[in-house]
Amino acid sequence: MHHLIKPLSAALLVAFAATAAPYALAAGPDLKIALIAGKTGALEAYAKETETGFMLGLEYLTGGKMEINGRKLKVIVKDDQSKPDLGRTLLAEAYGDDKVEIAVGTSSSGSALAMLPVAKEYKKVLIVEPAVADAITGDKWNKYIFRTARNSMQDALAAATTLKGGSVAFLAQDYAFGRDGVKAGKEALAATGSKATVVHEEYAPAAATDFTAPTQRLFDALKDKPQPRVLGIVWAGPNPMNKIADMKPERFGISLAPGGNILPVMKTWKNYAGTEGTIYYYYAFPKNKMNDWLVAEHTKRFKAPPDMFTAGGFAAASAVFNALSKVPSGNGDQLVAAMEGMSFETPKGPMSFRKEDHQALQSMYHFRIKKDQKNEWDLLELVREIPAAELPLPVRNKR
Repeated sequence: MHHLIKPLSAALLVAFAATAAPYALAAGPDLKIALIAGKTGALEAYAKETETGFMLGLEYLTGGKMEINGRKLKVIVKDDQSKPDLGRTLLAEAYGDDKVEIAVGTSSSGSALAMLPVAKEYKKVLIVEPAVADAITGDKWNKYIFRTARNSMQDALAAATTLKGGSVAFLAQDYAFGRDGVKAGKEALAATGSKATVVHEEYAPAAATDFTAPTQRLFDALKDKPQPRVLGIVWAGPNPMNKIADMKPERFGISLAPGGNILPVMKTWKNYAGTEGTIYYYYAFPKNKMNDWLVAEHTKRFKAPPDMFTAGGFAAASAVFNALSKVPSGNGDQLVAAMEGMSFETPKGPMSFRKEDHQALQSMYHFRIKKDQKNEWDLLELVREIPAAELPLPVRNKR
C-alpha cells in the first residue's frame, strides 16, 4: 500500500509547485513609512534637511534598491506646518488610512508632543526626529515612542562638560524649547559636578530681533561674578550671537557659548574665532564609512556638506531600516520588543535606544570656531568628542 502513496505525493507536490511558483516570487506588499515634517513654517529649513537625510539614509542602507527583504519601501511625506493639531491628524491618517508600518517625525516639539498619544492609540511605532523636548521621552512618553534625535538634556550635559566653574547666565527663546533648554542647563551643571553658578536667565520672544535690553541685563548680572563668565545661548533658527557679540561682552570678561546650529547660521559667526560651544553634529567631525559617504554624496548633489538635521534624518532611516529588517510585519508590539536596546549605525557612529525610555544614546561634540577658514563651510574645529558614557542622562518617564 505504501508504495502507491509516494508517487501520488510527489505528483501532487509537482502540481502544487507549478501553481505556487508565480506567487512565491512576489515578496509581499510595499513596506510603507510615513515621514512627517514641518515643511512650511518657521522650521522649514530643518524639515528639508530631515527629509534629504532620511532618503539618503534609505538609499545607502538598501544599496540603492529601496527595499528590505525584497519588499519595496514607500515613503509617504506629510507636511504638518509645525502645527500640533495638524501633526496629530496626519499621523492618525498615516496609521489608519495609509496603513504605514512605522512613522517618523517631526520638526516641532509642540507637534511631536501632540502626536505621541496617536502612536499609542494605533499601537504603532513613532520615531521622533528631530524634536528635542525632554517631555517626549519624559512624562509624555509611551512605549511606542523612540527618539533618534538628541534631547534638550543631552545638549545641556554636553555643554556642562565644558564648564568647570565660574558663573553662567542664559539667554533663551521664550517658548518650550528655550525654557526646556535652560532648565536642562541648570540640571546638567549639577549632574556633571560643575562648580559653575547660574546667576541670571533672560527670555526673549522667539522672533525677537533687538537684543539690546536683555543683553545689557545679562552683562550687568555677570560682570562682577567669579571667572570664567559664560553667557549660554539657547536659540533655534536665526541666532542672536552676532548682535550680542557686537555689544562687546569681552569688556566684562564674558565669553559666549552658543549651542551648535545649522550651517547657514554658523557661517555668520566667522568674526568670533576661538569661541567654543557644543553641537550634535558637524560634517567634518565623525570619522566612519557612513559619514564619509554622506558627506561625499551630499556635496556632490547639493554643492554643500550635510547639516545637523541631515545627519538626524539619516540616523532615523537607519533605525527604521534595522527595525523593519527584524520585524517585516511592522507589528507595533513586536517592533517595540526588537527596538528596545537596539544598536544601529549612524553618520555620528553607533547609537542605541535605551530600554528604559527609548532615547538614543549618542556622542556629542565640543567645538571651537576656526580662525583660518579655508572655504565657505570650513567653520569649526573639534576640541573633543564627548562620548555618551560621559553624559549622565536621567530617566524621566516613570515607566
